[in-house]
Amino acid sequence: MCVSVPEFTCLSRTHMRLSVYVILMKWFIEFVMHLICICSAHRVMENTQLQGEIPPTLFSLFQLQTVNLRGNKINGTLNIASNYSSQLKLIDLQNNSIDSYTVRPGFPFQIILMHNPVCYEEGSEDYCGSSQTNFGYSTPQDNCLKTQCSSDQILSPTCKCAYPYTGDLFFRAPSFSDLTNTSIYESLQKSMLSSFSPNQVPVDSVSLSNPKKNSEYYLVLHLQVFPFGQDHFNRTGIATIGFALSNQTYKPPPNFGPFYFSGESYKYFEVGSRGTHKSITKGIIIGAAAGGAVLLILSVIIGVLVCQKKRDQEAVRKSNPFATWDSIKDSGGVPQLKGVKCFTFEELKKYTNNFSESNYIGSGGYGKVYKGTLPDGQLIAIKRAEQASKQGALEFKTEIEILSRFHHKNVVSLVGFCFRQGEQMLVYEFIPNGSLKESLSGKSRIKLDWKRRLQIALGAARGLQYLHDHVDPPIIHRDIKSNNILLDERLTAKVADFGLSKTMCEPDKGYVSTQVKGTMGYMDPEYYTTQQLTEKSDVYSFGVLLLELITARSPIVRGKYIVKELRQAIDKSKDMYNIDQFVDPAIPSNMTHISFRKFVDLAFTCLEDAGANRPTMAEVVKEIENIMEINGLNSCAESRSTSVSHEGTSATFDHPYSEESLNRYNGVTNSR
Repeated sequence: MCVSVPEFTCLSRTHMRLSVYVILMKWFIEFVMHLICICSAHRVMENTQLQGEIPPTLFSLFQLQTVNLRGNKINGTLNIASNYSSQLKLIDLQNNSIDSYTVRPGFPFQIILMHNPVCYEEGSEDYCGSSQTNFGYSTPQDNCLKTQCSSDQILSPTCKCAYPYTGDLFFRAPSFSDLTNTSIYESLQKSMLSSFSPNQVPVDSVSLSNPKKNSEYYLVLHLQVFPFGQDHFNRTGIATIGFALSNQTYKPPPNFGPFYFSGESYKYFEVGSRGTHKSITKGIIIGAAAGGAVLLILSVIIGVLVCQKKRDQEAVRKSNPFATWDSIKDSGGVPQLKGVKCFTFEELKKYTNNFSESNYIGSGGYGKVYKGTLPDGQLIAIKRAEQASKQGALEFKTEIEILSRFHHKNVVSLVGFCFRQGEQMLVYEFIPNGSLKESLSGKSRIKLDWKRRLQIALGAARGLQYLHDHVDPPIIHRDIKSNNILLDERLTAKVADFGLSKTMCEPDKGYVSTQVKGTMGYMDPEYYTTQQLTEKSDVYSFGVLLLELITARSPIVRGKYIVKELRQAIDKSKDMYNIDQFVDPAIPSNMTHISFRKFVDLAFTCLEDAGANRPTMAEVVKEIENIMEINGLNSCAESRSTSVSHEGTSATFDHPYSEESLNRYNGVTNSR
């Protein structure tokens, strides 16, 4: 049994030589004792005072099924390499002194680390319970009782010995909750097997085993793909299977949802049909003890390097909360972030003067917002989630993945995030002139003439068009309102706050069925009544925003809905459509009447009850550009809400802006 290299820096040379000799002798004795025991498929050495660090090669013994080393003094790092035994079912290391582990998620066996120092650290819960959530399913085999496989070959569901291609499937959001239903896995097996045939992949059968939920609530399934007509795959076969799974050209049954695949290295390309791996005899194992002693001596020499590497890895682990999610590059487990930084909690405390009141900007549904300054002088806005609004690790990871994809001058940029010490914080570029709501209300003391209002409308429209047409897959914001349009130092409009946004995973379908969420007054009535969210739902909200730019009024005031009020008052035979009394007095009278009328017409086109009759955001952008040209402006030279957040249920849905609904809403606002 290999142990960690002790610190020699405080010892004299004589003492150091003596210590090394004693330690090596102890290692050698323990190593020989271990080798004598490994002829069994089960290693049981409980409470035997073993100490030191477990060598990764222990887990690669080809017939190993169980490792039980409870109640010893094993320390250091538990490191399980990828070439572990295919028969391994359990590693039980309870009540030891292990302080860290390097374990890739999705191993098809159980690991128990409870009552080790590593379990006292935050974020190390994966293996620290008495067991993981494992439902014990395995693809059934035919009557294979008489079939015996040699070496490290594995028996396929069709009773053939072969070297399968193995890996783990991670399903992010399956729609089913009963993981004991075997028919679910059978449908997945049939789907995978049929998908390989059209691609002329020589696959005999597939096996699924060990379904479990990991700490991110992903469904993890261990996959084995067996070759057809021979006992191993060639390189073309592995490449084809890997491409189908890793690039997701294979589509699982819909109830499994999106997934990613983490394949293991395949080392059997040159193996003949009979196999070249021979069983290791007891005599050879015991004879290897002498050579093992030499390896132990060499381990002392490389120990310092190993410890240094361990310290470096620990530094990475502390600085990157997602570093341990998946150690396989490009596997899809690690968040796919573009140009954003992972901040530590201590860094953000420093940048905000310990989240002082002087740095406090405001608050919203997500939590409090603080102003901060990076070392390079860049100003940032930090949204710190309150306990009630915190998401799970998966949801937070998904949100920062979405936000990191936005790169447009009319969309607020995500600078980074923090996911440490129980905190969830999003770090954005700082937008100095606050929200459009604050400017329209006079709170920010920024005067918005007609030209500036047109430029703000165009900027917000372009940002929304970017989300709909240029992000893949498209994003529906779901909460467009004046409080979520920010103005920078040049009064350029930027779309912000994506806490309610939804991804259009199936753009061809045209809508997303989802629970009703948004802000009353801006919410699309069609979405409210059907629970089908579309891009046209954002268009409706934008139409309300256009009316707000004209009137500087909140959408609902004392139970009156501005859309309804203006629609009833409009008389198109008059220059100002007979809505002069609603127009914000701050708008100067020198605006052209034709541009005003076209602006109102555009707003009400966006506010059509049926989404199919509303324009796209691309069409909205084009019309605002035309209005600016009519007003003599160059469209290429751009420079807290009182609404109540509303969350619907699946109960009966009235029209959100009926008299009854507005009276109920007015009762809510008056009671606040």
